Amino acid sequence: MSTADPSSVCWRKSSRSDSEGGNCVEVAGLAAVVAVRDSKDPDGPRVLVGRAVFGVLADEIRSGRYDR
Repeated sequence: MSTADPSSVCWRKSSRSDSEGGNCVEVAGLAAVVAVRDSKDPDGPRVLVGRAVFGVLADEIRSGRYDR
């Protein structure tokens, strides 16, 4: 994951994640990107997103655009 040592990355769980195992998303801010992973599978795949793109996505999520 970028040039950061994955063991030193500080992952933060989304405030929208629930305690029942659903919607578990964690993010970690790295130098040039934001890493996203499923907290139920911390050793699984990670998605790396540019900071500007992640900002747009976060704004859209906050606005309720993806709510069902």
